[in-house]
Amino acid sequence: MGEAIRIIGIDPGLRRTGWGIIDSVGNSLRFVASGTVRSDEKAPLATRLCQLHDGLAEVLHQAMPHEAAVEQTFVNKDATATLKLGQARGIAMLVPARAGLVVAEYAPNAVKKAVIGVGHGEKKQIHMMVKVLMPKAVFDTDDAADALAIAICHAHHRPSAAYRMAALVACS
Repeated sequence: MGEAIRIIGIDPGLRRTGWGIIDSVGNSLRFVASGTVRSDEKAPLATRLCQLHDGLAEVLHQAMPHEAAVEQTFVNKDATATLKLGQARGIAMLVPARAGLVVAEYAPNAVKKAVIGVGHGEKKQIHMMVKVLMPKAVFDTDDAADALAIAICHAHHRPSAAYRMAALVACS
């Protein structure tokens, strides 16, 4: 059957960063945990980024995942909001990278396609399919549910991602 690969999916956000952890054994997925790291909206930006960093670092320390996946940022019309989201996303990528994990990135449409079968869909559809794929899954926020979807997406794509990474190492 193989050894379980523990995957953390991270849905970055400055107010709330969702995280979801699953174990992948072959084609089987098992819910481990999920939650949300929150920052204090009244605090300065640097303090908020530290709160996200420290919260994610604690999650990684407790769960000890083998691999990480982060959702790519989409650009919206508000440049300031996009920049702040990018900074939160930087934290979401930095924490697992500093822990020695390879960090995969997935576009929102790729996550939706992996979970609901099409690249466009509503959050309700994604949450419903996360529960179908992992009936024991619980999540406290939409961000945590999205993070589980990101982890599921990575579980589905990791064989091809591992092949690409091996090819890159071989070429360098």
